[in-house]
Amino acid sequence: MSFLIKRLLSTIPVIAGVVTISFFLIHMIPGDPIDIMLGDNASMSDKESLRTELGLDRPIGVQFKSYLVDLSRWNLGRSLQTQRPVLLEIKERIPATLELTLATLFFSLIIGIPLGVIAALKKDSKVDHGLLIAGMIGLSMPAFWLGPLLIWLFALQLDVFPVSERGTIGHVILPALTLSSGIIAILLRMTRTSMLDVIREDYIRVVKAKGVGFFKIYFVHALINAIFPLLTIIGLILGALLTGTVIIETIFDWPGIGTLLFEAIQQRDYPTVQGCVLVISLVYVLVNFVTDLSYKVFNPKVSFE
Repeated sequence: MSFLIKRLLSTIPVIAGVVTISFFLIHMIPGDPIDIMLGDNASMSDKESLRTELGLDRPIGVQFKSYLVDLSRWNLGRSLQTQRPVLLEIKERIPATLELTLATLFFSLIIGIPLGVIAALKKDSKVDHGLLIAGMIGLSMPAFWLGPLLIWLFALQLDVFPVSERGTIGHVILPALTLSSGIIAILLRMTRTSMLDVIREDYIRVVKAKGVGFFKIYFVHALINAIFPLLTIIGLILGALLTGTVIIETIFDWPGIGTLLFEAIQQRDYPTVQGCVLVISLVYVLVNFVTDLSYKVFNPKVSFE
């Protein structure tokens, strides 16, 4: 219980830092949201009137204090562009980001971990070297290059998958594959290394001596123990996916939080940017907290203390 309390308390400075830094950084971005909202042809009186109405004419310290008071009431403010509650805007985008994240994690796990096991069992063979080279290629390809390439090949040339927006299962495949390319490479190498350590253990020799089948030896007994060191990596990957899909969502016009954040930054929509950053930070902290707890589930020998 003390571990849980300490971990929860340690998140408070992180969240406080994120709230403070995101507020002041967004206000330092060049450009005036009033000019974006009304256009260059609007009169000065109209601009000043709107600025006063939105509270942007107040000193930055006063605005920050007001923001903290609203935040204590779970009020993220209203979007400067749509005048809708920011929390409502984010709630509408969460399902799309969650769908893309889960699809990416699914592809990463079902491809990366089995390939890592195969590479370990074929250590120093042509198969092993080929998989490691393929993994390095996947890891080195930037998403902003791979995404358009997959769109050109599978959507424009082969007309296999649809592009843009969200609707069917086919819509999520290309962005998920784009996001998973580097993750597959990481899981491949980490699984290979972990499996090589596990298959040398005495209990694997005992299981072999008992005549247990090949699949059960390596994909059940060995993999269960090898996957424990991967929990941290998988937790970080999940947190990164939930919070770092801005580029991919923009490329594929995916209506998630990443796209909302990108549009809000372009429009200098302060409340929306601050709300998105806060939610993203909370999700990342929560995922890391759950990852810590999962150690105890997968390995009862671990002591939280």
